[in-house]
Amino acid sequence: MAQDACLPELSDAEIRRFGRHLILPEFGIEGQRKLKAGSVLLIGAGGLGSPASLYLAAAGVGRIGLVDPDRVEETNLQRQVAHGYSTLGRYKTESAAARMLDLNPDLVLERHDTYFNIDNAVELVSRYDVVIDGTDNFPTRYLVNDVCAKLGKPNVFGGVLRFDGQLSVFDARFGPCYRCLFPEPPPVELAPNCAEAGVLGVLPGVIGSLQATEAIKLLTGIGTPMIGRMMVYDGLDMTFDTIRIAKDPACPCCSKAPSEIVLRTEQMVCSAPQVGGSITADALKDRLAAGEDVALVDVRNPPEWLAGIIPGARLADKPSIEADLRELPLGSSPQPGSALAAIPQRGEVVFYCQGGLRSAAVIRALVANGHDAKRLINLEGGIAAWTGEVADQSSSRKLEEAAG
Repeated sequence: MAQDACLPELSDAEIRRFGRHLILPEFGIEGQRKLKAGSVLLIGAGGLGSPASLYLAAAGVGRIGLVDPDRVEETNLQRQVAHGYSTLGRYKTESAAARMLDLNPDLVLERHDTYFNIDNAVELVSRYDVVIDGTDNFPTRYLVNDVCAKLGKPNVFGGVLRFDGQLSVFDARFGPCYRCLFPEPPPVELAPNCAEAGVLGVLPGVIGSLQATEAIKLLTGIGTPMIGRMMVYDGLDMTFDTIRIAKDPACPCCSKAPSEIVLRTEQMVCSAPQVGGSITADALKDRLAAGEDVALVDVRNPPEWLAGIIPGARLADKPSIEADLRELPLGSSPQPGSALAAIPQRGEVVFYCQGGLRSAAVIRALVANGHDAKRLINLEGGIAAWTGEVADQSSSRKLEEAAG
């Protein structure tokens, strides 16, 4: 995005390294110099951020900022290809940075081992030409959108879940923003994340690579960016569909003058009433360590049980419990061997899933079918909180984006 007269020269090594770019008539040496002059802020160094970061570094973007507070865990490696067993426990920004600099030692890489939040959003975004949203939760996604609209920066959006992906470029100067499409976050129970709903490991590679493509187009001025359009990808059918999206004249964000946009942290709200009790992972550990008789029921799906359960838990997946409830006359005793039979009829019962959404839904269904809400307890943050997989509990329910 720099003016041609201000574009940096390429070294002999860069000319050799980027030779396949330089022979493209639409790109050429000028395009490469624009990339070298350009900067990208990549928010999230996980599933989407991994391929995007590697391809942006390899392409020759001059300066890249990585924002992510998390450390590499074994569960990341199925899809987050910037990391590996050799970097377990290290910051994701550190892990990704090592690989990026190996691809392009001339890269200026800036690590931000922190959450992207309302306190640092303006300062971070103002320093870069293009922003790539590689987040997996709605509060951050809306904040990225709002600060980009406020500062006049293009926001390259990507989203993945199960076998599906989405891609768009939101730039309020020339088209719609994310809030034009989705003015407010959905209720939390309608928004499970990949930990709850799963994701095909290669899917973030597809969408993250396309995000890198859009960022390169924006920096160099080639092609037509995805402003005012959204690509919808179905990995099972292998289809790419594009839908038009229009700017909303009543948008709660970009219909205002940039100076009037007020940044806020969105709160994920549950549209269903809170039913039953709740307990934190630490409190549950204390009670079990004290020898209290607390029944545990794991409502995840059978394949999820293979990764480990809380010791002593009974297994009864949510779909089977709901099927039993539909077939069982109200007030009747469950059939031996059924999922409902795994739920003790007396005493406190702690239900858990991966992040806490499915177990909360099970409790609501049980109470609706005559069970005593006072003895049914939901484990906050699910088994992820129990194992410490998610250190920040506000993040453990991050977007639980689609099915719960």
